[in-house]
Amino acid sequence: MKKKKLKDAKKKKRSSTKARWGHAVWSALEVEALNPLLGRQFVVGDKVMVARILLKKGCVVPEHHHHNEQISCMLEGELKFTIGGEDIVVRGGEVLTIPPNLPHRAEALADSVALDIFNPPRADWINKTDAYLR
Repeated sequence: MKKKKLKDAKKKKRSSTKARWGHAVWSALEVEALNPLLGRQFVVGDKVMVARILLKKGCVVPEHHHHNEQISCMLEGELKFTIGGEDIVVRGGEVLTIPPNLPHRAEALADSVALDIFNPPRADWINKTDAYLR
């Protein structure tokens, strides 16, 4: 009998320490219009953020930097990034990594969709204090 109680207690402990999980559908999330050429959606976890970025041709994301590590996965289109004074064009199916605190900018050479992953989550986006995008 004691053995069974011990097993039940272990199960309870494991289930109470599980990380929270969530589910989202991009098409069901409102697109936040930052300006006429730039929209975004994002989902935030405890230690990471995933953002779906929608850029119309000609959109410019001005030079900025942040303490967050960033991985940009291009789903469609092409963006010209300027990173540390160097230009690189990233197209659909390609991935770009940007270390923390490295100044960068982007220009949409075509209508584009990107998934940006940030660690830690971008507090300025969550709090809507990202004036450089608006």
